[in-house]
Amino acid sequence: MKPILAAQLYTLRDFTQTAADLRQTLQKVRRIGYTSVQLSAVGPIPAEEVKSALDEAGLSVCITHTAYPRLLDDLDAVIAEHELWGCSRVGLGHMPREFISADEADFLAFAKILNEIGARLHDAGLSFHYHNHSFEFVRFGDRNGLELLFAETNPAYVKAILDTYWVQHGGADSVDWVHRLAGRMDVIHLKDMVIQERQQVMAEVGQGNLNWPGILAACAETGVAYAAVEQDICQRDPFESMAMSYNYLKEQGLS
Repeated sequence: MKPILAAQLYTLRDFTQTAADLRQTLQKVRRIGYTSVQLSAVGPIPAEEVKSALDEAGLSVCITHTAYPRLLDDLDAVIAEHELWGCSRVGLGHMPREFISADEADFLAFAKILNEIGARLHDAGLSFHYHNHSFEFVRFGDRNGLELLFAETNPAYVKAILDTYWVQHGGADSVDWVHRLAGRMDVIHLKDMVIQERQQVMAEVGQGNLNWPGILAACAETGVAYAAVEQDICQRDPFESMAMSYNYLKEQGLS
């Protein structure tokens, strides 16, 4: 079964910092065609107002990106917010900078923390998902950092949000990684890559060089439930970028 398309609101972060802007943005997202969103980089808006704006637009929340300090110090409130939004998945968008290094011990220490957070969320009936970048592909002997993180954490407690752009940026193969994470990933980030004057640049899905037929087939084969479209940096209006990606993916049979 093909995944459902979702809009990663980090792409639209400049338009989600006030309650009024969030409402307008969610309406635009729904008009593009998306039926679900990932809540990320939203301004200091009360959870109840976020819920109201979502309901008004007719959008569900498939997953969030939640700030690391809140996962450590404010987890009960995080759980309550997710229950309010009807969202069972809690995402962490980035490894804290104090753990990003070429030292395996730092990755092992971070894996332990991931397990602890994931266990608490599991006990609350929620799942915990880690989003990769390319620095996790640093090598530690016979394995890289991303392999380490998933080997050293409990699959019941720590799941994945694979980011296709950052996998490619790290020199790995997204199709291979989707299959590796089968049963441990039900949300993926779709993001394309182009080359401009020797530089790797983020692009709308279908406008770059990633193997989309292979990636989308792997998602369907492994039961990925949601494909969240994300583009950290856009070369045009971000809403236009989100529409271009949506339209390409719709042509591939997703909706």
